[in-house]
Amino acid sequence: MKVGLYFGTFNPIHVGHLVIANYMTEFSDLDQVWIVVSPQNPLKKKNTLLADYHRLALVRVAIEENPNLKVSDIEFHLPIPSYTSSTLTYLQEKHPENEFSLIMGEDNLRTFHKWFNHENILEQHKLYVYPRVRTIQEENALENGDVEGNQFHNHPNVTMCDDVPVMKVSSSFIRKAIGNGDDVRYLLTEPVYKYVDEMNFYK
Repeated sequence: MKVGLYFGTFNPIHVGHLVIANYMTEFSDLDQVWIVVSPQNPLKKKNTLLADYHRLALVRVAIEENPNLKVSDIEFHLPIPSYTSSTLTYLQEKHPENEFSLIMGEDNLRTFHKWFNHENILEQHKLYVYPRVRTIQEENALENGDVEGNQFHNHPNVTMCDDVPVMKVSSSFIRKAIGNGDDVRYLLTEPVYKYVDEMNFYK
């Protein structure tokens, strides 16, 4: 089975994340997408980061009706800091029947050369890259060819998914809006919104 791994803190998971994950199962050759929730680094204090189990629960309720999306807490059980290459190695050993790929934003591709063991990752796994909403400055840089990471665009193991319907919405925007008392119900699925509201998260 072809499995795409979508990493993130998902603090909280929102409709933008879900559109990307669902697109990959419906419009690429991936059979499933596993949403891999990143653990909190115990050496870094982040007051706005929900506990690991809460973020995991939010993803679980967000995708429970979609059999093609799974939530994974695999990195909760691996040494911190978590290196993607180590996670891939562990998953491949545990699930040899699966072919694992990475799902990432175009901004991550531009800095991919700085990732630990990035050569081995690219040699052994495919990357599915979705666009991100760019600033005017980034658009100008792109037109002038002044963008880091372009060397990976034409790599045989990199698939550019340029028609993914990305949204200009972020978890940080949602957290700030909730803190300001704004209504974010349409940026979250109903179960996630209910969970966040009932638990008084981010207020």
